Amino acid sequence: QKELTSVISRYGEERWASRIAEFIVRSRKDKPIDSTGELVDIIKAAVPASARRTGPHPAKRTFQAIRIEVNDELGQLQRAVENFCDILSPGGRLCIITFHSLEDRIVKEIFSRRANPCTCPKEFPVCVCGKKADIKKITGKPIIPSEEEVSRNPRARSAKLRIAEKI
Repeated sequence: QKELTSVISRYGEERWASRIAEFIVRSRKDKPIDSTGELVDIIKAAVPASARRTGPHPAKRTFQAIRIEVNDELGQLQRAVENFCDILSPGGRLCIITFHSLEDRIVKEIFSRRANPCTCPKEFPVCVCGKKADIKKITGKPIIPSEEEVSRNPRARSAKLRIAEKI
């Protein structure tokens, strides 16, 4: 139950993670969950009615969390971005569109670390660690869709584009 709570909380950013995990574990003690429909019903029962009235479908975040964990999506993304940065030719650009804050955080962290790899203490007047940047960030802040784009394509609302160039 603790592990399930952690997955739902971390990857689904679900406020009711503990309660949802408790309901899932309790239901599985009675019988296995055989369909996504059954799981949806369990999640709906766990999330208070007042919280179900607004926002996305009550099971959306839980399904997202389970999918991210099972498929190791964030680990796959991290390895892919690192590998792309490694094999990119000088002057080549890597453009990544993310649709979730967890994905964006990974891309942002990798681009920042590789653009500023120095590990010297801030008090040092000059770098002595010898680590050199292998990319430069083209976008400081991510490029986000305009209101017009979102009105034409609502799925674009959470998109963020980050661009880096190989040095």
